[in-house]
Amino acid sequence: MSDLDKLFCPKSVAIVGASKNPKKIGYELVSNILAGGYEGKLFPVNPEGADVMGLKSFTSVKLIPGDVDLAVIAVPAVYVADVIEDCGQKGIKSLIVISSGFKEVGNTELEDKILSIVRKYGMRMLGPNVFGLYYAPSRMNATFGLSRVFPGNIAFITQSGALGIAMMGWTNLYHIGVSAVISMGNKADIEESDMLDYLTGDEMTKAVLIYIEGAKDGRRLMASLKGSTLKKPVIILKSGRTEKGASAAASHTGSLAGSDKVYDAAFKQSGALRAYDFAQAFDWAKLMTLQPPPQNENCLIITNGGGVGVMTTDACEESGVTIWPLPDDLQSEFKKLMPVFGNFKNPVDLTGQAYEESYSKSLELAFKDPRIGSIIVLYCQTAITDPVAIAKSIIDTCESQHCDKPLVASFIGGQQCDEAMRKLDERAIPAYPIPERAVSALASYYRWKRYTDRLEEKSAQS
Repeated sequence: MSDLDKLFCPKSVAIVGASKNPKKIGYELVSNILAGGYEGKLFPVNPEGADVMGLKSFTSVKLIPGDVDLAVIAVPAVYVADVIEDCGQKGIKSLIVISSGFKEVGNTELEDKILSIVRKYGMRMLGPNVFGLYYAPSRMNATFGLSRVFPGNIAFITQSGALGIAMMGWTNLYHIGVSAVISMGNKADIEESDMLDYLTGDEMTKAVLIYIEGAKDGRRLMASLKGSTLKKPVIILKSGRTEKGASAAASHTGSLAGSDKVYDAAFKQSGALRAYDFAQAFDWAKLMTLQPPPQNENCLIITNGGGVGVMTTDACEESGVTIWPLPDDLQSEFKKLMPVFGNFKNPVDLTGQAYEESYSKSLELAFKDPRIGSIIVLYCQTAITDPVAIAKSIIDTCESQHCDKPLVASFIGGQQCDEAMRKLDERAIPAYPIPERAVSALASYYRWKRYTDRLEEKSAQS
């Protein structure tokens, strides 16, 4: 059993600072936990003992009957130490400290004080200065972020609370499901390493995305990354790349950003994938949580437009994705599916006359051939074809073939193409509005697969 089990899967939660005022964080915390469908016991705690949203309240955690696994603390910083002391005496072992006003504003002494109490009672503490924690398997939304979160397979760990809340909204907008959203804040006790170690064993989490400004213990983080990346992809967004950015990080959460080159080298050595913006990071995570890893280095491009096929080929060449020269037998098969002016080499250009059947039969060939390790499907909107119908043919073919190799798609066009891509995403086929984003995601998957393959080979040889 992990010492973080009661943080992620508590059977009972106390909200210290719970409020009846909808403008208060203490109200949002109670509201979100209830809205998320949490099935454990919930105990509001406030000085007046006033009931909150129909729940009986208590003036102190020590007055709550029975055991409490987790306390979420949202009171002014000056009262936090006393609350944690009460939690320790109550036997509560997990804490989420929402409250701000500690190291991030120079109040290191108060942060050290609350940490000493945490250590005295053998507790684990997330925070302070966080927006909370969401965990899909326990249906617990102990945050003051969005009340509605789509469950999925991406775990998002963030050192920035506001950014984390914004990303919850962003994932909702694009229907990207998450298994966990974790706000790290000042990291007085629990660090990214702790979260990585826990999520590595989480069956629902297929990829981990981390926003980090600086690490307290670089060696420990690197060890955790090495352990995690062997089992699932870890994508990192590291800010503070520039001198001014590093200074901003120090004033934000009190983090020392350190040399960006050192971080970059450490990420590469540990197999972590470094992204440089949020769109890129979620593009990568979307593919890695929806599709299996590449079977081999041979990538096939299927398109209805020669120009976009050439552009995608360039992007693949530049990013290390191998465009496989098709052997004669496959060329002959693809030739049957296109007009005489089509291109049956790679990229396979079905031409602008390609209808649903052209795409479905081409994909059938690609899925059945074990020499093909990954597939990129491109569609440019034309006057004679329906993007949604093309998308449906791709979905039907994938589901009938039970594909075991990654497929990424890019539909270029207007509103109908957006609708088509939404349908693809909803059926676990990652789709992107420009082919370069699809290639970027596939290239990152290849980098991770090559890293894990190398380690497995070394292990087999030793």
